[in-house]
Amino acid sequence: MSHPTSRHSQPTRDSGREMAWTVFAVIAVAAIGIAVWHLIVVLFDLPKLLLPTPWQVAEAGWQHRVVLLKSGGTTLWTAAVSLIVAVIVGSGVSVLFSQSRLLRRALFPYVVFLQTVPIVAIAPLLVIWSGYEFRTAVIATVIICLFPIVNNVTTGLTSVRPEHEDLLRMYGATRWQKLCRVQLPTAIPFLVLGARVSSGLAVIGAIVAEFFVSNGADYEGLGAVMTGWQARTMTDALMAALAVSTLLGLILFGGVNLLSRVFLKRYLLVK
Repeated sequence: MSHPTSRHSQPTRDSGREMAWTVFAVIAVAAIGIAVWHLIVVLFDLPKLLLPTPWQVAEAGWQHRVVLLKSGGTTLWTAAVSLIVAVIVGSGVSVLFSQSRLLRRALFPYVVFLQTVPIVAIAPLLVIWSGYEFRTAVIATVIICLFPIVNNVTTGLTSVRPEHEDLLRMYGATRWQKLCRVQLPTAIPFLVLGARVSSGLAVIGAIVAEFFVSNGADYEGLGAVMTGWQARTMTDALMAALAVSTLLGLILFGGVNLLSRVFLKRYLLVK
């Protein structure tokens, strides 16, 4: 008879080994990419204005670290607030869609419409209607984040197994009981999936919105900073800002994963 501890230690060791290999693979790919980048600049003798070396980008990032930290924090806050609003609004819309097939068929195309219209076309209109304000950047970012959440959560709410439907019908469950006891738990993994997709979109949406909103606002996110550096042809600083925006996306994605594992773990384990 094996000891209980031994049964649990093997999966733990396997998980740790898999994580170590994942980290190693990510670092190896990054190192190879940086090496290739440096070789291209050296071999083709490219000017700094066109493509700086990785070291020059790192120098620019350190030189402008205060601006990057401040503007990156602003953009991260805009993206995080927008993602939370999108999760709340998107989940509410999905619950409505799950309760009426007619409503879903009538309104879902308009949710798709929000996804297909470029944000650069909407942002100037939002500035006219809402002004050079923080809320305008949030509205623009929510529009980008909304579709993956509505699409995934609606799919989850309408994916109740037929045997569960029969069981609920047999016991005479009300619509509310069906929603709370079966549909919402079923939809939670889909919600997490939608939030993961939207976490990257939130950073992109916040930066694009700041291209327009920050012109007259009191705050400056990465979008406004990048616009100024682009006008002054500061390619190295622009690439440093790009690296920061990538880091923000990873932070938001990691935050979604962490929160889902802490608060929704029991639902994510249900197959």
